[in-house]
Amino acid sequence: MKVPYSWLKEYVDIDVSPEELQEKLFSCGFEVEEMIDLSAGISKVVVGEITSMEKQEGTDHLHVCTVNCGEHGNDLVISTGAPNIFVGARVPVALDGATLPGGIMIKKRKMRGVESNGMMCSGEELGLNDDLYPGADVYGLLILPEDTPLGADICKVTGLDDCIFDISITSNRPDCQSILGMAREVAAALDKPLKMPATDWTVTGEADDSIHVEVLAPDLCPRYLAHYVSNIRTGTSPRWMRRHLALCGLRSISNVVDITNYVLLEIGQPMHAFDLSKVGGRSITVRRAHEGEKIVTLDEKEFTLTPNNLVICDAEKPVALAGVMGGLNSGIADDTTQLLFECATFARDCVRKTSRALGQSSDSSARYEKGVDQYSTELGLNRALHLIQQLDCGDITPTCFDCSAGLSRERSVVTATPAQINRVLGIEVPEDEMKRILERLSFEVRDDGGVWTVLVPRWREDVEGYPDLAEEVIREYGYDKLTPTFLTDAAVTNGGLNTAQKRALTTKRLLCAQGYYEASTLAFYSHADLDMMHVPADDAARRAIPILNPISTHLSIMRTILAPSMLKVIVDNLKKGNSAGRLFEMSNVYIPRQMPLTELPDERMTLCLGAFGPDEDFFTVKGTLEALAEEFGVQFTYRRETVCYLHPGMTAAVYCGDVRIGAFGKLANDITAELKIAKDERAAQNIYLGEFDYAALTACAAGELRYQPISEFEPERRDLALVCDEAVACGDIESAIRAADKRVTDVALFDLYRGEKLGKGKKSLAFTVSLHAGDHAMTGEEADGAVKKILKELAKLDVTLRS
Repeated sequence: MKVPYSWLKEYVDIDVSPEELQEKLFSCGFEVEEMIDLSAGISKVVVGEITSMEKQEGTDHLHVCTVNCGEHGNDLVISTGAPNIFVGARVPVALDGATLPGGIMIKKRKMRGVESNGMMCSGEELGLNDDLYPGADVYGLLILPEDTPLGADICKVTGLDDCIFDISITSNRPDCQSILGMAREVAAALDKPLKMPATDWTVTGEADDSIHVEVLAPDLCPRYLAHYVSNIRTGTSPRWMRRHLALCGLRSISNVVDITNYVLLEIGQPMHAFDLSKVGGRSITVRRAHEGEKIVTLDEKEFTLTPNNLVICDAEKPVALAGVMGGLNSGIADDTTQLLFECATFARDCVRKTSRALGQSSDSSARYEKGVDQYSTELGLNRALHLIQQLDCGDITPTCFDCSAGLSRERSVVTATPAQINRVLGIEVPEDEMKRILERLSFEVRDDGGVWTVLVPRWREDVEGYPDLAEEVIREYGYDKLTPTFLTDAAVTNGGLNTAQKRALTTKRLLCAQGYYEASTLAFYSHADLDMMHVPADDAARRAIPILNPISTHLSIMRTILAPSMLKVIVDNLKKGNSAGRLFEMSNVYIPRQMPLTELPDERMTLCLGAFGPDEDFFTVKGTLEALAEEFGVQFTYRRETVCYLHPGMTAAVYCGDVRIGAFGKLANDITAELKIAKDERAAQNIYLGEFDYAALTACAAGELRYQPISEFEPERRDLALVCDEAVACGDIESAIRAADKRVTDVALFDLYRGEKLGKGKKSLAFTVSLHAGDHAMTGEEADGAVKKILKELAKLDVTLRS
């Protein structure tokens, strides 16, 4: 926000330089991003008077002038081609060696044979315009008043000896989005009284009972003030107002329109003036827009609205986009004779959503998005009415409206003790100093036996408790007085990664070694993404946390599973011609503990795998899981399962013991068909997804892995060809082999056979079983004994040794 130094001085007797004030503001928590010096680039430019002039020989437009610049020389000869020169004119004179904005250097030089000792300047050459200084836009020299002192520095004469602070206002301090708001802070920092702008006015016009104002959406517009002004007399604003607006980057339009912009800058209250002759039925209604309703704003842009947008309407049509911009059909014009001022408090989230959805922003919407308090609404309207009377551009009538949703006009109260505030700060601030600081910031402190009742200013809606009071105290007392200390429960550590972080890093590295690339997606998606995965309406994944202020409808809920996000990444790659790849993502999913949400959700770390391409298959993902199991020192078993978005015949659930870790499989054919990917049909038909509860997986692992030396003894291996029913799962056989003898270290399937000799409904599975005794070389007799135990255990599954 741009804050002119000269404007601040109208409210506070500032007795420090701009550089010192910049440091003061920074120490109070306000970052001055830039201090713009208006005189930058201007030097040795003074006031001079033309004492004589004559036409220069051999030219038809140049004149040779003698200029009196006081102490800088009273007979300087300067040649000029300006059309508006005359004897006695007082003008800016750039002396020999002077500089002008843009890096222009002025030197003595000959012009058509006449030595010119400088240059007389126009307003444009000094970086001025009519709003900053009258006459600056004239073609020719800038003519100064006759009583301007000769030899005076032109920057002081024209007001260029000023600077503008470009201040970054944080979102928690909307009260400082104005010149007055910053003046309050400057007054407190310098311990100076604040001079409030005049807000008094008297009724000079007659009432009009035909005007009607109502609010039909009090949740989006808790306060709406309006006041009728008659006999409007549009004209040019006074120089002081035009200058203030220009310094803040706004151009002057007319006195009435300038008043609304002036109040926006000075008080921080956006306001609008409706031309009542253009308001249908002389009626104003604040309501939600109807679906498909249209409005053309002041910048001549047309928008189609929805019920999510708040509009201000007359009896026939919308006349303003609430909090954003007025309508073209009700704006002030040169022939306006009666107007209705509005000042309102709009819900900041509604203004933000409307501004983003329509791609329309303004100075008003920027302020409403951070928040405008009720006090500013009242002060802003009164200030505007005072300026109407001061500039004599209308008659104020007694017809006014105050539509409120029942909000309290009282100041909020915070109860605290000095000890509580000091505990937050970690230092001892004297009570008297603490109280004096709060009172400088317009807080009222009542001491009742050591317990303070603090009345908060109405414009400080950000102050809710004693920690906020502590913040106010320390930023005025000085952050440099804070003493660095450890937290109460802090401890010195060796640093580095903890066990969980190391394990996550190991997992990622293993997946990268398997040919996977890490993906990172947003934590939000929409119900449409769950629809894409054919998630049933009663599925737990549908129990998602809605976002109150979503960036868009496509990011409206917190994700409960990762698969939709992974599938969208795969589809995006396929559409861009990347026909094969392996991806993984390790991120949180957000499971509500109860709905409606009354406590933070369960954030579960989840691992999602995705493989696509003509060479990928079911065992790509299974092989990755086996590598993970080996890394974690656990064993997985697999069971048939149905998952809504996976192929029913190519899906397996993964278990570690009795704990279900997740599931994986091929993307269901009907979902694949709906993706409509034409780049590589074969790749699109070969998509595999897996989603696993990483937290459950790590819980199954036996703590941090420790190094174990490799045994010097070779394992004993036996090949077993087994016959069983088709219904018996390979995983169940493998589990039985491992459970039969603790000396079994590895079981590997190497052959599957089906044939008539085995019998109908039978299959043969051949395994290599590795046996290890640990502390000695296993003998053949020991290995044979282990095989007998294995066959005995397999008999429980009706599995026999193939003859």
